Amino acid sequence: MSAVRLSVVVPCFNEEASVERLHRTLSTALAELSDVDVEVVYVDDGSEDGTLAALRRLAAADPTVCYTSLSRNFGKEAAMLAGLERATGDAVVIMDADLQHPPRLLPEMVGLYRQGFDQVIARRDRRGDRFVRTLASRSFYRLVNWWIDVRLLDGAGDYRLLSRLAVDAVLAMPEYNRFSKGLFSWIGFRTAVVAHHNESRQAGRSRWTFGKLFNYAFDGLLSFNNRPLRLAIYGGLFLTLIAVAYMAWVVADAVEKGIDVPGYTTIIVSVIGLGGIQMMLLGVIGEYIGRIYYETKRRPHYLVQETELVVAEAGEAARRPTRPAPPADRGRRIVPPREDRSRRRAPRRTADESMTRDPG
Repeated sequence: MSAVRLSVVVPCFNEEASVERLHRTLSTALAELSDVDVEVVYVDDGSEDGTLAALRRLAAADPTVCYTSLSRNFGKEAAMLAGLERATGDAVVIMDADLQHPPRLLPEMVGLYRQGFDQVIARRDRRGDRFVRTLASRSFYRLVNWWIDVRLLDGAGDYRLLSRLAVDAVLAMPEYNRFSKGLFSWIGFRTAVVAHHNESRQAGRSRWTFGKLFNYAFDGLLSFNNRPLRLAIYGGLFLTLIAVAYMAWVVADAVEKGIDVPGYTTIIVSVIGLGGIQMMLLGVIGEYIGRIYYETKRRPHYLVQETELVVAEAGEAARRPTRPAPPADRGRRIVPPREDRSRRRAPRRTADESMTRDPG
């Protein structure tokens, strides 16, 4: 059995309290793997606590650890992309740093990869989640699966193993507004699922507020089709038919009864309702235009502030002895010695000079 190079990508944001504990648990799980060369790629997404200092300690103590620190908080999508681009393994695992993605699943996931699967998804059950969160999550998956062109597996997050073929496919999609759950589903390939129980967060608190979850869900709805724009067309057509039918009913009623009944309330309600619908549809169109705007700017997804390679090179340069230039030579122009100048090649004569040269 040939050795497999496995990369574990861990995005981190303010995970000072859990990242070292995660690494100990991760090292224990990875020690159970045979014929596997491991690298652990931590990505610090602009943390404001001591996460970066903890990653420096891990990289100094463990040669399998490498890290990338981004210049600011670019979001989890950008951090995952940075980790995938940094990873060199034949297989790449993406997992969170809060220990809600149990490392004990890694041997089973690697075993399925050896069987030929390009994606191995860790799917969690929802036992232990609050009722409101469970209801919102299931509603989201049902809505997204009805709305977009790819199918998302309920309970499947970012914790998964990707083969090098799958990683290259994900990296081949350079869009700025990334929805990784949809991208992982869109690339396809042979997929296996590993079920696990829901794990509680070991330290700190989740940064996923209701507003962030709503925006993430909204990104997912708009990232993979233009169905909202088509829905605007259908909605406009439907409202037009209702308006025509209502106008026909008013005219028929006036002709039949000969009474023109004032409809101020109807007019006001219609104007307000149609105005609200137009505002909503303009917002949808604006979202698509905004996404086009961001795509055309071609800005990088993230900027790197520091890696363990840069720190190591800086430390080596600081330890390397240097020989300062003599003070008298600083700022002076070095002139070749006289004997060297005498050996310079004579300038080439032109054809006219050769013809006018005295043969004697």
